[in-house]
Amino acid sequence: MRPRNDDASAGAQTPPLGHSREHSGAPRSGEHGHVPVMAARIIELLRPALSNPAVAQPVFIDATLGAGGHTELILREFGLVRVIGIDRDAAALDIAAARLADFGDRITFHQARFDGLPLVLAEAGIDRIDAALFDLGVSSMQLDQADRGFAYAVDAPLDMRMNPEAGPTAADVLNTYSHGDIARILREYGDERFAGKIASAIVRERERAPFTTSARLVELLYATIPAATRRIGGHPAKRTFQALRVEVNGELEALRQALPGALASLRVGGRVAMMSYQSLEDTIVKREFALRTTSTSPPGLPVELPGTAPRFRLVTRGAERPDHQELDSNSRSAPVRVRVIERIAEEEVR
Repeated sequence: MRPRNDDASAGAQTPPLGHSREHSGAPRSGEHGHVPVMAARIIELLRPALSNPAVAQPVFIDATLGAGGHTELILREFGLVRVIGIDRDAAALDIAAARLADFGDRITFHQARFDGLPLVLAEAGIDRIDAALFDLGVSSMQLDQADRGFAYAVDAPLDMRMNPEAGPTAADVLNTYSHGDIARILREYGDERFAGKIASAIVRERERAPFTTSARLVELLYATIPAATRRIGGHPAKRTFQALRVEVNGELEALRQALPGALASLRVGGRVAMMSYQSLEDTIVKREFALRTTSTSPPGLPVELPGTAPRFRLVTRGAERPDHQELDSNSRSAPVRVRVIERIAEEEVR
C-alpha cells in the first residue's frame, strides 16, 4: 500500500483523518463529482444477495448514505432493488435526495445514526433485508466543508459533528473534559504516544482562553509534539483530530451496537459489507464476524452439537484492500479494509 500524504499543505484534496468515503478523482458518478471507494468490488460482493431470483424486490440498506455514490450505482445495476438510505447528517440526505431523484420511490431517506437501523426498518415496515453497506467514518463531502471542522489543513470552528444539530462539539470536549479523559481518548482513539503531554497542554491553554477554532489547536500540537516525531510521524494533528472526531460522534459505540441489528435483519443469503478506514473500526468488525462464523460446540468433540453450527460465513478472506488501479485513481482509498459476511441459516427457534 502506498503511503498517504498527510501533510496539511495538501488541503482538502488529501484527507487528514485517515480516510474518506468518497473521492473527487476520475471517474465521476453523475454530476456530483464523487465516486465511491472500491465501487466495482462492492457491487460484485453484494451481487449474489441483490440478484436472488427467489426475492421479488430485494432490500438494500445504505447505512452511511453520504452523497449517495454507492447507492446510485446499486440502483442502476439492480433494477428491482429497493433502497433504505440512512445518514445522521441532514445536509448529506438533501444532497443524496437531489442526486437520486430520478429513482423515485425505489429509495427512501432516513435521518438516523446507523445503530438506529432496527427502528428505521420498523418504521419502513421491513422485516428482512438482503444487503447492507456500512462505509464508516467521515466522508469527503464533510471533509471538504471547512466550517464543519473535520480537517486540520484550514482554520475552522472546532465542531466535528456528523449531525451538526446534536451533541457536544470538539471544542466542548477540549474545554470541559478532565485531563484524564482527554488523555484517554487521544490514546485509545488516536493511538497518540504523547496523549498525556498533549492533554496537559490543552488544560493549561484553555485556562487562558477556551478553544474555538482548529488553528489554535494545531499550533498547540506543533509546539507539544517533539520535532523528531513530527519529521517522521506525519502531520502532528492527524491523531488528535481523529480521536476528537471519534469521541464527538460516538463512532465506535455506534458500530458495536449497529452490527448485531444489521446481522439479525438479514434473510438467508443476505450479505453485510463493512468498509473500515482505521484499525479500531476494523477490529470491532473482525471480532463480531469471527463470533458469528464460529461454531459454539465445545472444542474437541467428534461431532458438532445440535444448534451450535454458525449461522453466517465469511465471504472475504481477511480484509480486502484496494488494488493498484484504485490507488492510482483514488489516493483516499488507501486505508480501506473491506469485510463481507453472509447469512447461511436462520437462528433456531427454541
